[in-house]
Amino acid sequence: MDDPRTTYLDHAATTPMLPAAAEAMTRQLVEVGNASSLHASGRRARRVVEESRETIARALGARPGDVVFTSGGTEADNLALKGMFWARRDEDERRVRILSTAIEHHAVLDPLLWLGDHGAEVELLPVDQQGRLELGALADSIARDPGSVALVSVMWANNEVGTLQPVDEVVALAAQHGIPVHSDAVQAVGAVPVDFDRSGLAALAFSGHKVGGPYGVGALAVRREVPVSALVHGGGQERDIRSGTLDVPAIAGFAAAVEQSVKVQDEHAARVAALRDDLVRRVTEVVPDAHLHGAPTGAGRLPGNAHLGFPGCEGDSLLMLLDAHGIECSTGSACSAGVPQPSHVLLAMGCDEEQARHSLRFSFGHSSTEADVDAVVAAIGPVVERARAARRS
Repeated sequence: MDDPRTTYLDHAATTPMLPAAAEAMTRQLVEVGNASSLHASGRRARRVVEESRETIARALGARPGDVVFTSGGTEADNLALKGMFWARRDEDERRVRILSTAIEHHAVLDPLLWLGDHGAEVELLPVDQQGRLELGALADSIARDPGSVALVSVMWANNEVGTLQPVDEVVALAAQHGIPVHSDAVQAVGAVPVDFDRSGLAALAFSGHKVGGPYGVGALAVRREVPVSALVHGGGQERDIRSGTLDVPAIAGFAAAVEQSVKVQDEHAARVAALRDDLVRRVTEVVPDAHLHGAPTGAGRLPGNAHLGFPGCEGDSLLMLLDAHGIECSTGSACSAGVPQPSHVLLAMGCDEEQARHSLRFSFGHSSTEADVDAVVAAIGPVVERARAARRS
């Protein structure tokens, strides 16, 4: 980080660029060429794009033709949800239902809300107390009228509490009725094994700045046989479902980051999981009533995620008090017009409104160290005391 005093534990929001990604991007920034142009400079730019596409596809078990470049995870999710819904409904006007979960990121929830105002029937399915989709509810919803389901969308890993979703089982249930499944895998790529082909998914969204690449670039892996209506019309780039001049430097950096993060994923996961486990153990020793939200640490949870509840506190107060100590993390709740809102994820998991506002998310990445854990442990006791005192006053 730029400031050596900063303890950065918000890697789930964005993580520092990997050197390989910065080098790949910088190398292209001084070159010229539109990847859609036919002259030599254009062909050189196109070669960079296609080699990057191949690199990403190879890392994620996809075919190069499956990879559609976007401006990030949000656009990729919108393209999947709207594009697949419109295409499926155009094929059969009975297909008006979209099944998803109550804990999705707003990059999925908000497009679903919009689609709900424009002809879709959206069903947000329940999760258990660990934030895992209730598969029985999905099976029941599909069975009620399989022919009316346009698609299913279930995130690979929850961005707040880190719980991994049963993607394989979701795909198996949907496949019995020929229903395509999309997954927001923004938090999963580079953190846990992700193989697009083996997953059976129709579409999978991921983003550059979550894996050590640049901001403003991402991709949707979507099988060529899956019909998708375009959101953006223009020059017909990216299979004619996502027009726009391609950002060659960002795509080069993105590919380098995906390749590197997937290559070292096992080692990275073991290292950040050890840091996370140490933080959870030591923080709960200092603050005995602090507790972990989401799946237990282990195979069912993202390795670098620690989502901790602190009873009697407001998450926003804890956040700002830690920030004053140079410790950067995040809350699980949103803020609207300056008013803290309870986390929709924790509410869906059965927490009441107070419990859904008293949490912090610490997320580890490639630059995290044991010194980061030490800094949190040293600060957390006095910070919690001050937050509780402020709430009582």
